Amino acid sequence: MGNDDLTVDVETTAANVVLITVGGSLDDWSDSGGLTKALAGAARGEGIRTVVDLSGVTFADSTALHVLLEGQRKLAAAGSTLVLAGPLSTSVSRLFEVTGLRETFTFADSVAEAHTC
Repeated sequence: MGNDDLTVDVETTAANVVLITVGGSLDDWSDSGGLTKALAGAARGEGIRTVVDLSGVTFADSTALHVLLEGQRKLAAAGSTLVLAGPLSTSVSRLFEVTGLRETFTFADSVAEAHTC
């Protein structure tokens, strides 16, 4: 597996928070299905909050935005909250800024902070 291959790991913490850890490149070339499934599963579960740890994402494009927006919609409909955790790489942070979507999501500087915001 190369450095840019997408990885998605899911765990539920003792505090009933679903933690989705994403690594690699989240773009049109990667298979974003793992993240899509993880977010949909979180929306069907009973977690009070879903945290997506993007600190390991090296690159993201509109594919990432689409998956995260759809996940946020499903989680909100289920009464859950989505928090994106960093620190974010410069390119990922810039993606949210240039698209005007920074205010659409809740961000935390770390996974630990995301559990409390």
